[in-house]
Amino acid sequence: MANRFILNETSYHGAGAVKEIVTEAKARGFRKALIVTDADLVRFGVVKKVTDLLDGAGLAYEIYDKVKANPSVKVVQDGVEAFKAAGADYMIAIGGGSPQDTAKGIGIIINNPEFADVVSLEGVAPTKNRSVPIIAVATTAGTAAETTINYVITDEEKRRKFVCVDPHDIPVVAIVDPEMMSSMPKGLTASTGLDALTHAIEGYTTLGAWELADTLNLKAIELIARSLRKAVENDPQGRTDMALGQYVTGMAFSNVGLGVVHGMAHPLSAFYDTPHGVANAVLLPYVMEFNAPYTGEKFREIARAMGVAGVDAMSQDEYRKAAVEAVRKLSVDVGIPQTLREIGVKEEDLDALADAAMADVCTGGNPRPCTKELVLDVYRTAFGKA
Repeated sequence: MANRFILNETSYHGAGAVKEIVTEAKARGFRKALIVTDADLVRFGVVKKVTDLLDGAGLAYEIYDKVKANPSVKVVQDGVEAFKAAGADYMIAIGGGSPQDTAKGIGIIINNPEFADVVSLEGVAPTKNRSVPIIAVATTAGTAAETTINYVITDEEKRRKFVCVDPHDIPVVAIVDPEMMSSMPKGLTASTGLDALTHAIEGYTTLGAWELADTLNLKAIELIARSLRKAVENDPQGRTDMALGQYVTGMAFSNVGLGVVHGMAHPLSAFYDTPHGVANAVLLPYVMEFNAPYTGEKFREIARAMGVAGVDAMSQDEYRKAAVEAVRKLSVDVGIPQTLREIGVKEEDLDALADAAMADVCTGGNPRPCTKELVLDVYRTAFGKA
């Protein structure tokens, strides 16, 4: 069996990387951009860091800032109309996962109009044509949506999120500039950072994992473990390391898949509009405990990458517990809630959440086979005691 790896054509990393938008737009002969973002990033001047560059270079653009957290089918469809009305020929997606995912949906539908309903893109999308070119500018260190072939859309009518997997949607250029992330508040820095750690741990233990992805994911775990606490305090080196760590795991998990943390987190966002990073962060230690017996020696390497000392002298049970506790301690240290009860999940919804998790495409990649009853047990454990 051949293992496939799909990456951006080009990516730029480090302080000031955002300036390369102009370089790329001119080199590729682009005429007019639709900037896909959200109103808060416009309000707080983050988008202006890009539009000032475009203005200085005489590059035309219009802004679509109707994206919201957990973007809906309608947000994507409205973006398609905005792209057409603007007469654009490429997009600049500015933001975390929500603007990036919205741009991917827009770009795919523009060049594959038979999927205009959006929901038909669920799963491994059978599109024929590549997306409209996207230059993806990350403003959070977590989702790595700027380098993945996945995007997630919310079907508000059916109260569910669905995952689209499509090699045609990957942005042609990724901009990973820690200076574009410096305005993230502590809570967002923490939750998106734990989202990145979830990607790395799930990508390392998923059924599709193999050596190239493993190498990237272990390095990402190391980077995140040593830098997230610093990034939450807005330390420049912490921001730089987190920006790289989340991108490195994005390169990997995009190509090997995830697991039931994501399968269980997506319904939380659909039911309660829970931020995706928060949902993953709360669930990760509980799912690690659930999966541990099915991970061979991998938790030893996770514990090592998390900075746990003396793992080679530990028994299998000891290093598995050490890996989980290292993740839990990082979560506590950066202020993540520790139970589903704390983030507003309702106990009476757990059964329906388990149904939704079993239908999620990510669940199939989990190293431990899942049934509804097992997933429901994990939800109950994560819900916590009164």
